[in-house]
Amino acid sequence: MILTTERLVLRRWTEADAQSLYEYAKDPDVGPVAGWNPHKNVEESLEVIKTVFTGAECYAVCEKKNNVAIGAVELKLNSFTDMTEREDECELGYWIGKPFWGQGYIPEASSELLRRAFEDLGMITVWCGYYDGNRKSKRVQEKLGFLYHHTCNEVPVPLLNEIRTGHTSYLTKDQWLLRNSPV
Repeated sequence: MILTTERLVLRRWTEADAQSLYEYAKDPDVGPVAGWNPHKNVEESLEVIKTVFTGAECYAVCEKKNNVAIGAVELKLNSFTDMTEREDECELGYWIGKPFWGQGYIPEASSELLRRAFEDLGMITVWCGYYDGNRKSKRVQEKLGFLYHHTCNEVPVPLLNEIRTGHTSYLTKDQWLLRNSPV
């Protein structure tokens, strides 16, 4: 499956993306705020592609001009998320390399995944979360129309061996339709 937006191509991750993934995932400003350690080498990035980026709706975010992976966006379906056990609900996850922050790529990519969730996959609710202090992720969710649902004060972050405060928001199909209907 390949999805496109005005500026982006969203496609499956391949082993050939390992170097690009490492380039952006090694930055200490990228992973830890999302709950994972910076990558140590290309081999670790390759292993992530083979074992983590395997979900049915996990995509490399690429600029159309060069098709190089610069981030990831995913609809985490039932077996890949702990936010819901329902088959008609999923979780949206995303990150992007620091050189691309502030360009609107993640809201653009996420908008396409929300369209896919509601129109193609029959979802009724998409959940999304962020850890306390991750203002960029919170802002993405606000731009997409997500509404605050709850805060958990003691969320385990196993990859970092930490406990954090997590905030959860949601977007229903009806809310999405209202925001995206022609005026």
